[in-house]
Amino acid sequence: MSPPPVSRPRLGLRDNLGQFTLLVVVNAFVGAMVGLERTILPEIAEHEFELAARAAILSFIVVFGVSKALTNYLAGRLSDRFGRKHVLVGGWLVATPVPFLLMWAPSWEWVLAANALLGVSQGLTWSTTVIMKIDLTGPEKRGLAMGLNEFAGYFAVAGSALATGYVAASYGLRPEPFYLGVAFVAVGLSLSLLVVRETRDHVAVESSLHGALPPDGVPTQRQIFWRTTLFDKDLSSVSQAGLVNNLNDGMAWGLFPLFFAAAKLDLDQIGALAAIYPATWGIAQIATGALSDRLGRKWLIVGGMWVQALGIALTALSSGFTGFALGAVLLGLGTAMVYPTLLAAIGDVAHPTWRASSVGVYRLWRDLGYAFGAVLAGVVADAFGLGAAIWLVAGLTFGSGLVVALRMRETLRPVTRPRAAPAGAAPRPALSGIEGATRRT
Repeated sequence: MSPPPVSRPRLGLRDNLGQFTLLVVVNAFVGAMVGLERTILPEIAEHEFELAARAAILSFIVVFGVSKALTNYLAGRLSDRFGRKHVLVGGWLVATPVPFLLMWAPSWEWVLAANALLGVSQGLTWSTTVIMKIDLTGPEKRGLAMGLNEFAGYFAVAGSALATGYVAASYGLRPEPFYLGVAFVAVGLSLSLLVVRETRDHVAVESSLHGALPPDGVPTQRQIFWRTTLFDKDLSSVSQAGLVNNLNDGMAWGLFPLFFAAAKLDLDQIGALAAIYPATWGIAQIATGALSDRLGRKWLIVGGMWVQALGIALTALSSGFTGFALGAVLLGLGTAMVYPTLLAAIGDVAHPTWRASSVGVYRLWRDLGYAFGAVLAGVVADAFGLGAAIWLVAGLTFGSGLVVALRMRETLRPVTRPRAAPAGAAPRPALSGIEGATRRT
């Protein structure tokens, strides 16, 4: 008696709703780990470790950004080689000591070490949840999938930032706010280890529908790097926009709390402002991701970068809570227009057989923006003041949108649906990317 046929994985949100929803929840805990620091770490640097120079205070963002960026690049390659789930679980294991280091750090160097681990963890976990959702959904509703992913992550950043600000105002800067981080790690690791399933089989299905590879087959890692970084007009436009987006986020993370404190706002108000920006960003991505599936990617990216620039400029011009809050809303809305759309554009252009690696390269450059933004903002703020640093980042953000407007093409293409099999015919087996390309050529 022959064994029953193995069911072929199906692509799409509806067919994979359980696993997709689980990955959304997991990514919420990933984002919450970053939110632990958004409100209180600059305050800890100034008041507990007596750091005066802005560049020194922002050093934790540099360490976080560099370690996350480099890990993003490796995460794509590792997930292709060893599987997505193994990389996701490994990322949570790396995060385990982070809240304890932040609680009890006796010196600023310990905080930097914690942020290096946090960056590695974020690179492994967040990159993998992105890749797994792209695997599950296939070419349809890719923007919606990325919007839901980034909504979960950044809404959780906002909630965690608000919660830590409240706990810090009530009980002190340390250790109580970081107790939340222990819970985040415990739940995220448990879900990833026990419930999340591998998604690489879905890649083989999409590869059979995607179209032929170039005659030379799957590009090398070097070719993927340079194609995504520089030579492909669409992929490289996406990469530079991602870098500048996180450059302004790094500035907002490090300088905005200090700018608000200089305007005589208290810790509760600073915590609220630190939450408004990622909350707007997170919630709006549900709509903007889906909108990019209907209207296209390019002009949402361009408009989003320009709305961000407007929000940053309004913050620089303001001196009270209301103006700062409006600037945070505009910055969050612009980022929501950009963030899921950039990831969806990568998925549009890159072939499924090398898409994870291309996502890794994009996320390498995007998260190096944290480091570039922190260094640039810190140096300019020390030399010319907080306001000058904020205005500079606003100008760079506007310029990035202009680059996309002039260089990038629209990447959204009509979805090619497979032909229905004749009645009574046995289903054709899914082909791997290379096999599928060989058969079609």
